[in-house]
Amino acid sequence: MNPSEIPSEIQRPTYPTRRTVVLAGAASAATVLGAPPAAAAPAPAPQAAAAANAPYASYWYPDSLPPGSPGAGITWRGLKTWRAQDDPDLAFNKASVPLAARFTPVAVNTTARAGQARISSLVSFGPTAQNPSQGSATADYYALAHWQYIDELVFWGGSSGEGLILAPNAPVVDAAHRNGVPVLGNVFLPPAAYGGQLQWTRDLVQRDAAGGYPLADKLVEVAVAYGFDGWFVNAETGGGNAALATDMNGFLRRLHALSQARGLKVTWYDSMTTGGGVSWQGALNSANQTFFQDASGKVSDSMFLDFRWSAATLASSGTLAGNLGRDRYELWAGVDVEASGWNKSVNWNAIVPLDKPHVVSLGFYRPEWTRNQLPAGRTPGQFHAADDRFWTGQSLDPSTPDTAGSWRAPAVSVADRSTVRALPFASTFNTGHGLRWYSDGAVTSATAWNHLGLQDRLPNRRWVVSTTGVRPAVTFDFADAWRGGSSLLVDGALTAPATVDLYSTRLPLTADTVVDLTYRADAGPVVVELAVATREPATPGAAVPYSYLPAGTLRPGTGWSTATLRLSGLLAGQPSGTVHALGIRLTAGTGATSVRFRLGALSIHNATTAPAAPAALRITSTAPDTTGSAFRFAWDRAPGEVRHYELHRVLPDGSRRFLGGTAGTAYHVPALQAEPGESVARFEVRSVSEAYQVSSAAGTERPW
Repeated sequence: MNPSEIPSEIQRPTYPTRRTVVLAGAASAATVLGAPPAAAAPAPAPQAAAAANAPYASYWYPDSLPPGSPGAGITWRGLKTWRAQDDPDLAFNKASVPLAARFTPVAVNTTARAGQARISSLVSFGPTAQNPSQGSATADYYALAHWQYIDELVFWGGSSGEGLILAPNAPVVDAAHRNGVPVLGNVFLPPAAYGGQLQWTRDLVQRDAAGGYPLADKLVEVAVAYGFDGWFVNAETGGGNAALATDMNGFLRRLHALSQARGLKVTWYDSMTTGGGVSWQGALNSANQTFFQDASGKVSDSMFLDFRWSAATLASSGTLAGNLGRDRYELWAGVDVEASGWNKSVNWNAIVPLDKPHVVSLGFYRPEWTRNQLPAGRTPGQFHAADDRFWTGQSLDPSTPDTAGSWRAPAVSVADRSTVRALPFASTFNTGHGLRWYSDGAVTSATAWNHLGLQDRLPNRRWVVSTTGVRPAVTFDFADAWRGGSSLLVDGALTAPATVDLYSTRLPLTADTVVDLTYRADAGPVVVELAVATREPATPGAAVPYSYLPAGTLRPGTGWSTATLRLSGLLAGQPSGTVHALGIRLTAGTGATSVRFRLGALSIHNATTAPAAPAALRITSTAPDTTGSAFRFAWDRAPGEVRHYELHRVLPDGSRRFLGGTAGTAYHVPALQAEPGESVARFEVRSVSEAYQVSSAAGTERPW
């Protein structure tokens, strides 16, 4: 979508600046990262009534609970007594995708820099209580898709009335891990003005009889059991003393040592000082250095600097980090975008100057503004248009980013990264939410949905379009898809051939390597070529040196089709090579001046085989629901590599209805009812490979 086509309510938000948020179900407002008390923000949209036996993302107090009773839908529990073997929802909350390795291709523009500033993103994906473990039946969701710029994601939330320690839900972690991004849980100790109790800080740093820190041990146990990558610790409850600060330092040292041994991370928020009180510095300095590094060494892996920073305090912070033998880019300069998004006034040159090395890294607070500021009735397409503008800038093309405007989008400064480095690799351009679910171009569920764990690795340079003519619009489209909930749509005037960059890759190339393209022309005709690069550009910002392979001419009305293209001709007599980039080139066919072209799937592989099937599909519990029965399912993991599993209901006529998918081995389905004349409900689960090959089914049934 061109900038002029973005709805005015996206371009000109009217929300007042604010730094507090009311979390749904909370008994009090939770302060936002060191801000002074202010008017509360509008609460997130209310959740639907809790589904029977539904699993939710976990949250705890450290040990002691608030006085009184929890509100509706809230469960109070202490982390100190948590045990993995007693957790009935662990199978639903455990992430399954390992953290992928990333590489940095030659930068797409001349301003983005590798090895300097990175980005930490603090995101609230839902309320603290009743945040579904595995997606829900709505497409209205912050389906984060610009992972290529993010170095660390914090699962933000917590409140005095619900719980203070949040474990991220599995879909967020699985999506992040596919893109090489670690995810941290959140430990939030709020100010007393918002219900914080100093006892909770004391609970967190309590010692046992042996002098250990049992809550540090528990935090590491949770991260390992749930499969995420560490903790963001934010201690904002005032009233402490130097002894409490000493205990906090010891707690952090213990947490960091245990975390380091398990490959986990610890990020500290600039709040508590060495005197034990809370005084936000906006800097790394002598008042808070002990929580970053002390005389014994590293205490936390990074520090999020409060929004009170200035050019001078960031410069001195970077210098101090260097004097400590630390990387200055382990400091995140907080940028609060919750209220105004890209309209936020920021001294960008204090963080990421254009004409000299970056000073520190960027810490975005609440970039889900791109969704939240849209009006009621917002669509997935509107969200992605706004999100693209936030991350890429007003040009919507990272190869020509806007460096002069007041908003310096991440694509201007931060080099993108990719995890596409092994065969097979496939994408159906599924963004992790949709209005329907499609299988082989047919609707197999008419229910809107979100589940980030089903999100594909999406094109990392959205949207670079090279043409000497009019630039067509490139978007994710939700009106039709080959598989999942979305497809890639190229739409508009096409007065000259246009090349759309898709993926930066490090894929092995042999004589057996092929690419499958599944596509469709809705208006045209259009001539399609596969763009393949076997080397990178020589310099940042230079054009990708593509070779073009004919992939057919499409005419409207002929439906989806698949072309299989061999890449052996690109080897130039060598036994092997490397695919460095993939894209497509479109040319208007005879008599056409515009096109509407849909790319439904791309797959590159040497050979494909169906994965092994899962086993022992079973119903572990049922419960009456608002409009039917809710089911909990479990199955045994299939041997070998599996991307995810898909659960279907077999209807009386033999057709299959998609119920959901997950990378794990447990799933909850609400509100199922018997079909007319149906005496037995039948279910099937299948494995899906990285190349989107599907296994045979494991089945089960239950009488109504």
